[in-house]
Amino acid sequence: MEIRVAGPGQEPSSLAVIMRTPGNDFELSAGFLHTEGFIGSREEIVSIDYCDLPPGEQQYNVVTVRLSRPHAADAARRNFFATSSCGVCGKASLDQLHVSCAPAAPGPAISTAVIMNLPSALREQQRLFDATGGLHAAGLFDASGALLALREDIGRHNAVDKLVGQAVLEGRAPLTDHILLVSGRASFEIVQKAAVAGIPVLCAVSAPSSLAVKAADELGLTLIGFLRQQGFNVYAHPERLREG
Repeated sequence: MEIRVAGPGQEPSSLAVIMRTPGNDFELSAGFLHTEGFIGSREEIVSIDYCDLPPGEQQYNVVTVRLSRPHAADAARRNFFATSSCGVCGKASLDQLHVSCAPAAPGPAISTAVIMNLPSALREQQRLFDATGGLHAAGLFDASGALLALREDIGRHNAVDKLVGQAVLEGRAPLTDHILLVSGRASFEIVQKAAVAGIPVLCAVSAPSSLAVKAADELGLTLIGFLRQQGFNVYAHPERLREG
């Protein structure tokens, strides 16, 4: 899917091409713009639409986001080609991340029992995974462990962007009192997206990368990996967790 962006009086310009699972495309677009630092709130979005193409050409793979302020196309064109892989995607270091988001808010105190129940709650709602066996999921939970929203996609980072985009479009960002759980690994990019969205607790069912651990530590996120019903590992900021 191609995301095009335009400000007032501007022609849309291509910002990113994302390999994604179709569905929730407007959420994905809004979430991508937010977690990559192009917008800070819902108020900056005037409209999100599929591009107006000639009959027979519209495959709903091009989305145009119109902003309330001018868009510096040349400065912002970073040649994103996000894939389902788990790389740094053009970010050479943590420096850029520190510019784009503030340290995590204190957030809620969360019991270890709640944390260990999250994977089963996520798995029970993975409808596309049940049908395909090949999609990742991201789930947004409250401090009591209630699943508030779930999105599935071929890429974990896309699923996260869809969740964040939903919150942005509904005016609920930042998500300072929430828990994010992703299937698979926790990459640097997932930590970045959680941090920009204000999410203080990030959990993954598999391992984090060393860069993800470093980023979580420096940004104040609680980072949990290898999450199972029997236990988990804490890699950064365990102070938000309590026994029981």
